Amino acid sequence: QAQPEESGGGLVQPGGSLRLSCAVSGSMFSIYLMGWYRQAPGKQRELVAKITSRNSTTYADSLKGRFTISRDNAKNTVYLQMNNLKPEDTAVYYCNARIATLEYWGQGTQVTVSS
Repeated sequence: QAQPEESGGGLVQPGGSLRLSCAVSGSMFSIYLMGWYRQAPGKQRELVAKITSRNSTTYADSLKGRFTISRDNAKNTVYLQMNNLKPEDTAVYYCNARIATLEYWGQGTQVTVSS
């Protein structure tokens, strides 16, 4: 069983950058479909980006060009580089690991974009 654990959230000013990390326990990380999702107050959780075991990536249309997802299989870690952050990016960001019908969620990390 995998256990994703996010880190790297915090308070950042508009226009700033953050890099989120998600470390996943277990030995199957390299074959998981990994994703980042976010949930803002009063809104549904939404996909931010995902990356396959072969490093194929998908992004929410509204975030293309500002966010980059990547993975390091040697470290069992997936990253989310977020640039030019905007107040509307404020949310709890969740890491997701998925294979077949199994999926695992982290506890989330808060990202707040405010001056």
